[in-house]
Amino acid sequence: MTEAQELGRFAEDRAAEYLVSLGWKVIARNVRNDYGELDIIAADGQELVIAEVRARTVGKIQAPADSIGARKLRTLTRSGLEFVNDTEWEGFWRIDVIGITFHDKNDINNWELEHIKDITAGMNISA
Repeated sequence: MTEAQELGRFAEDRAAEYLVSLGWKVIARNVRNDYGELDIIAADGQELVIAEVRARTVGKIQAPADSIGARKLRTLTRSGLEFVNDTEWEGFWRIDVIGITFHDKNDINNWELEHIKDITAGMNISA
């Protein structure tokens, strides 16, 4: 496993722990479908949440949450729709971003978390 993959796995583990600490139920992780991979699928009460985890080290050009462009957002939306349709989910659902910033790439325990809820708010996510 490369260093980037290790940081990514560490970030996903911390994100899942964070969601559980909020009282959410983690339903699945690393779900693959025809459109891509969903990092974490969780339940926030009665709402299904697709959590995209982004990890960066300090010094990168963009913050983790800012690294999601239109293409990635489209992929997340399509993957999420496929998951919702395949599981016949009938309630509300949304896409959140959990950004993990590592302050020192040599010290994996020196990090902070940012949670941005509903990154598609106000958008038509049916296509």
